[in-house]
Amino acid sequence: MNASLHIAQLDSADRHDWEILARGYKAFYNTPTSDAQFDATWHRLIGPDAAVCGLGARYEGQLVGIAHYVFHTTVWAPVSCYLQDLFTLPSARGKGVARALIDAVAADARQHAAERYYWNTQTTNETARALYDKVAQFKGFIRYDYAL
Repeated sequence: MNASLHIAQLDSADRHDWEILARGYKAFYNTPTSDAQFDATWHRLIGPDAAVCGLGARYEGQLVGIAHYVFHTTVWAPVSCYLQDLFTLPSARGKGVARALIDAVAADARQHAAERYYWNTQTTNETARALYDKVAQFKGFIRYDYAL
């Protein structure tokens, strides 16, 4: 698949296909999301004051994967990059799409002089973790969410 794989910023023409992937991502993690939340997220990704970065992976013109990420300051670093969402169509898995998206975000992180590039996943996400263990280092952290 890699020969015809193209990674680029999401643009307004991607809205429909992006939502299919975004809904798949939210369903995978069992995170109920309203239509209004999808609309708001889309505007954060491609609006004039886009606060979130979004990449799309296209194979033969079809959007088959997405990556959403943000740059932020931490206590110890002026710029860090957090890969918040990574999702590919089931038919595209195991074909280098996720790895290409991870690498593209890494390239952008380097361009922004980020000192850290990281992401989270569930411990049960064995398919993704098989890739993550090849491209990154698991440092043993466990995430907790505090209800607000």
